[in-house]
Amino acid sequence: MKQSELKEFLDEKASFYNNLDFIESDPIQVPHSFQQKEDIEISGFLAATIAWGNRKSIIKNAHKMMGFMGNTPYDFVINHSEEDLKKLLPFVHRTFNGHDFIQFIKSLQHIYNTYDGMETIFRENASNTSLQPAITAFKNVFFEIEHLPRTQKHVSNPLKGSSAKRINMFLRWMVRQDTRGVDFGIWKNISPALLSCPLDVHSGNVARKLGLLKRKQNDAKALAELDLSLRKLDSKDPVKYDFALFGLGVFEKF
Repeated sequence: MKQSELKEFLDEKASFYNNLDFIESDPIQVPHSFQQKEDIEISGFLAATIAWGNRKSIIKNAHKMMGFMGNTPYDFVINHSEEDLKKLLPFVHRTFNGHDFIQFIKSLQHIYNTYDGMETIFRENASNTSLQPAITAFKNVFFEIEHLPRTQKHVSNPLKGSSAKRINMFLRWMVRQDTRGVDFGIWKNISPALLSCPLDVHSGNVARKLGLLKRKQNDAKALAELDLSLRKLDSKDPVKYDFALFGLGVFEKF
């Protein structure tokens, strides 16, 4: 397939899947339950954090997380008591448990009180071409307070070779300026051109079949390779193709 034909094909698929119907079966429905910027950020970050495994289970458990916080995530993060935190202990999603949940709340409180929120950290640590260095910086800040060593595995580090699929998905939600009402685009000071496609089994396999990616592992090097390919197709909004790759893989078994 020629480059022009590939672009036309993927633009069509991206347009087809990038619509409000997408929200119904995706974890992005969780932050869509909220209106306040900070509630959207926190609920989105927590939902993205547990976004591995069965999608129905992810969505169910992400909504359960919100319920544990009284469906007021920002207020809970800022104003929780020790007794409030103890109530989170029963939560579990695969290897993410109540102790991890508590650590996340403490780290998020530190970030909002010290750095004025997550957006600041990502904006100030982005490179001219990528947000991947900012993800590493974010992890360092996230765990600069006293923390459980076990919880570190739940925040990815591109410098250690991770494709950081879940954080890249969260960043797409927050940064991408979407006219279709799916992604929020509430982080106005970060360019969507810096975003990377959330790379998982589905998007990776489709990208390889289409010649967008040669590397076999879904790691940081593969993500960099995919970034280059997608930015050749659309330098301003490369991650719109996440909808195409994901839709082709999950819904069309491409």
